[in-house]
Amino acid sequence: MKTFFKLLLFFVFGLLVLIACKKDTAKEEPSGEVFDPTPYEIIKPTGFPDIIIPDDNPMTVEGVQLGRMLYYDKILSGDNTQSCASCHAPEFSFTDNGKQFSEGIDGSIGNRNSPSVINTAWMPSFFWDGRAATVEDQALGPVPNPVEMNLPWPEAMQKLNAHPDYPDLFFKAFGTREIDSMLVAKAIAQFERTMISSNSKWDRYLRNEAVLTQAESQGFEIFFSEIGDCFHCHTTILFTDNLFHNNGMDAAFTDLGLGEISGNANDIGKFKTPTLRNIEFTAPFMHDGRFETIEDVVDFYSEGVVWSETIDPLMKKVGQGGLHLTDDQKENLIAFLKTLTDESYIENPDFSDPFEE
Repeated sequence: MKTFFKLLLFFVFGLLVLIACKKDTAKEEPSGEVFDPTPYEIIKPTGFPDIIIPDDNPMTVEGVQLGRMLYYDKILSGDNTQSCASCHAPEFSFTDNGKQFSEGIDGSIGNRNSPSVINTAWMPSFFWDGRAATVEDQALGPVPNPVEMNLPWPEAMQKLNAHPDYPDLFFKAFGTREIDSMLVAKAIAQFERTMISSNSKWDRYLRNEAVLTQAESQGFEIFFSEIGDCFHCHTTILFTDNLFHNNGMDAAFTDLGLGEISGNANDIGKFKTPTLRNIEFTAPFMHDGRFETIEDVVDFYSEGVVWSETIDPLMKKVGQGGLHLTDDQKENLIAFLKTLTDESYIENPDFSDPFEE
């Protein structure tokens, strides 16, 4: 009989623990509304590295949906005229409409080209100079930046907290109606982590779903050999090493790049390697947008490289100005680069403007 009562007490105790745990995950408001978000699972494409999601920002359907709205909502700018998408638009693979430099709400012009928002889930740092370590950190920057959206976060919070819909949407995503800047950044980060490009012709070729042309095949050989020498920096399935390099564009620097952030003289003139995915949509190129076309970029690496004290050892034939590719080699290399075009990415309805639906 004692054994029976012990088992009964153990069962009751276990049941109470389960109920307590359920209360922890499903928060009930005085109104009776329950915070019980739906987990969102990112499907990792074949051949891609594992995705590490931060413990303090788990992916949820509600968080992703909220982030998508905030990404496109002009409420986060000082005069309600710009959103994140204004400088990172879908049709340009989430870059800035072919502009060399982005324009802020008051006409202020920045000094760097807008990078593409693509496959951010695998990036260990952000911005050309690497000053943000996470997607969340990156999302905090543009809103108060005086040459971008120019809205101090306290004012942004006032606008969002006074909005008729956003407090409820934040409750569904995060369990609170008290909106702060970190929750905004977390929501945008959740949305951006879903923005995966993995269906280019190159991807389909790797899946045995497409065949490369002769020019594309020859361009592949140039890219992944010492002839073109592209593969050292634009490596892995992501086509970036996510590191920083001085690739020989200048002999002296007014924009110090990573060196300004690290304070290390050896980092002067180093900028983050951009992905080459969807390069067909993301002109102009380089951190300062100095090259208008892919052809200009290839010509630079072929004949325009210059020496400086921090130039990367990976840069070959610096004393000769570059690789000196033939015209045929250049054409074939560009043909291969265009196999990285993923139109399904820029046309994906899950990444489109929710306010236009």
